[in-house]
Amino acid sequence: MPILLGVLTAVGLVAGLLGDGWWDMVSVIGLGVPVAVGAWHMFKPARSPH
Repeated sequence: MPILLGVLTAVGLVAGLLGDGWWDMVSVIGLGVPVAVGAWHMFKPARSPH
């Protein structure tokens, strides 16, 4: 999963540099998904140890 998030981030960064139009949407998705996954893990309730 970390490799997938890294590749997605790299694709988002490259897409943001390459052009306009649909590249902007690719960039938003590529950079937004890793942020959303990180936020979800940060705010999810902790599991009880039992």
